Amino acid sequence: MTILIDHPEGGVESGFSKVDNAEIELVLDGGFLVPQTNSFGHTFRDYDVESERQQGVENFYRINHISQTYDFVKRMREEYGKLNKMEMGIWECCELLNDVIDESDPDLDEPQVEHLLQTAEAIRKDYPDEDWLHLTGLIHDLGKVLLHPGFGELSQWAVVGDTFPVGCAFDKSVVHYKYFEENPDHHNPDYNTKCGLYSEGCGLNNVMMSWGHDDYMYLVAKENNTTLPPAALFIIRYHSFYALHKSGAYKHLMNEEDDENLKWLHIFNKYDLYSKSKVRVDVGKVKPYYLSLIEKYFPAKLRW
Repeated sequence: MTILIDHPEGGVESGFSKVDNAEIELVLDGGFLVPQTNSFGHTFRDYDVESERQQGVENFYRINHISQTYDFVKRMREEYGKLNKMEMGIWECCELLNDVIDESDPDLDEPQVEHLLQTAEAIRKDYPDEDWLHLTGLIHDLGKVLLHPGFGELSQWAVVGDTFPVGCAFDKSVVHYKYFEENPDHHNPDYNTKCGLYSEGCGLNNVMMSWGHDDYMYLVAKENNTTLPPAALFIIRYHSFYALHKSGAYKHLMNEEDDENLKWLHIFNKYDLYSKSKVRVDVGKVKPYYLSLIEKYFPAKLRW
């Protein structure tokens, strides 16, 4: 399977090879083969199948959908946007995730650091020359440190799970949509129309997303002046926005730059979702490579 995409703008210094007025053929089924089932023997992202995780996952989304209001998100962005919780490097943050398990994920119950390395290594096999994408795979979920006591130990519903815009109508494609009925914004005429507080084509950068690890890691990377390309920041910020990149919802809020970056997110999503397995990565073997990428794209210490 291949797709043709217009190459995002940017030269070598931004992590992309310089190509003028050309299309790049990206092979999506190279070294990485998509598995048929998840770690529990079920179809990926099946939120209705009876399994040992199904009830807990559904209860997670019930609380998430009731609690993620526009006012809540605004408070969280103001508080955590200060980046005054801790100072540490990227790899130190990876190690903090050793004891974190995502309660919203029906596909895996392994610690999050395993998922980070599985994602990054799967991408590396298919795209050996796109080192910015390898590093994006490694760091995309680092915002889950919000679950750590040093970051206030936020509840899982305020950190993980699928994300969605707040301040406009909730789309029915969002998993477990029914629970939005109990969200006060669902009944607020300022927030429950198609565009709500926004306008068509305003750009996702101007849209408030539900609070969680995606938006937090985006803020951390951006405010610490990473040299990763814009497509990497887009992936980090919207990789849990399945209503958009799986179901095509909310596209009326996108602008041209979002359209270009979405092509990269579609590529990334395959590895984020389907690399989840019980197969372990040899951390000691791959660590030097990822440390070199961290040094290339980030300062030694970041404000979190």
